[in-house]
Amino acid sequence: MSHLISQCSTLLVSLMDLKVIPIWVLANQPCTQLGFRDLGSRRFGSVGFLKLDQEKFGKWGCCGALLAQRATKSVEDEKPVDSPGENNQTQIAPSTGFHRDLNSLPKPLSAANLASSPSDGSKVRVAYQGLPGAYSEEAALKVYPRCETVPCDQFEAAFQAVELWLVDKAVLPIENSVGGSIHRNYDLLLRHRLHIVGEVQMVVNHCLLGLRGARKEEIKRVLSHPQALAQCEMTLHNLGVVKVTADDTAGAAQIVAADGLRDTGAVASARAAEIYGLDILAERIQDDRDNVTRFLILAREPLIPGTNKPHKTSIVFTLEEGPGVLFKALAVFALRDIGLSKIESRPQRKRPLRVVGDSHEGSAKYFDCLFYIDFEASMAEPRAQYALGHLQEFVTFLRVLGCYPMDTAL
Repeated sequence: MSHLISQCSTLLVSLMDLKVIPIWVLANQPCTQLGFRDLGSRRFGSVGFLKLDQEKFGKWGCCGALLAQRATKSVEDEKPVDSPGENNQTQIAPSTGFHRDLNSLPKPLSAANLASSPSDGSKVRVAYQGLPGAYSEEAALKVYPRCETVPCDQFEAAFQAVELWLVDKAVLPIENSVGGSIHRNYDLLLRHRLHIVGEVQMVVNHCLLGLRGARKEEIKRVLSHPQALAQCEMTLHNLGVVKVTADDTAGAAQIVAADGLRDTGAVASARAAEIYGLDILAERIQDDRDNVTRFLILAREPLIPGTNKPHKTSIVFTLEEGPGVLFKALAVFALRDIGLSKIESRPQRKRPLRVVGDSHEGSAKYFDCLFYIDFEASMAEPRAQYALGHLQEFVTFLRVLGCYPMDTAL
């Protein structure tokens, strides 16, 4: 029986494909028992049982009581489109002809041709974007010290590697304290059906790397990811070097090792220096010493929410038209003393503009947005269940991306 209950709980969290969300409350409870009368809440729609698609959910022998979902729109289901570059710095591609010791490194998976290397199943396989030595790989090893890391050439490939059972998890950056949000991954969270099962925060230590025996004063140009170059702008300006962008920090270190040029350096991690046989010419060269990146851990199945430690829940929704609707949506959390740790808005790609009539100026156009929110409560808590139930009064689409323990240590 306990095994069946666990399966049903997992299923309720997984029903996002059917545009419903589980609220973990008894179906026959009136709204007054859910704590809405004091909030001036309108009455919810009828409550019933959902018949599951047998082809998709045939392995589950149960169905759950769900609040009737008012939103049925499909949102952001088109194939992802690469975003154009946001800088005009020189672009370079990794060169070929690496040293023999570099050929043994794992080759990145690509979305076009995903292939899994043999594994004895004794380790957790974790996908990340970049090459060995990337900060994302460090984050994966921080949370899973004995894992087998699998590099992917793009964020999209990491999502697909989990979906196709080539790996168990993916660890991907979502925001940086200096550079801000990684918008690409916010979009991919919506387009793929993975669940957030954890987060990890890591202090970024940017190092200036060079060939063995090279001196910092010899460096004339420096390669790295555009964000890393921007975060070390003052140091690189004082060195008087030419900044050249690369796909990622570890890729920049690999290029320096492959080219063998003493006047070329890279901004990357200390681990990248060890992997590619480079010297660390300077450490902690970032302008802001408190440089922290937050990563998400993604999996095929959601976690069963708990209350034994602080939890965070991530959701995405769209709102009805009308004045003050966003204020009302956020108020459902404030009224229950639930803190918000993140709010991010992204224009919908299929319907980016909303036309609103104006008696003075004619028609006005506004962005029609998706709102991503992280709130500090577990879905196992009644206050979180009531908040999402109340939120459904204002939304046209709502999806729970995951409920997971907070990472409170750096």
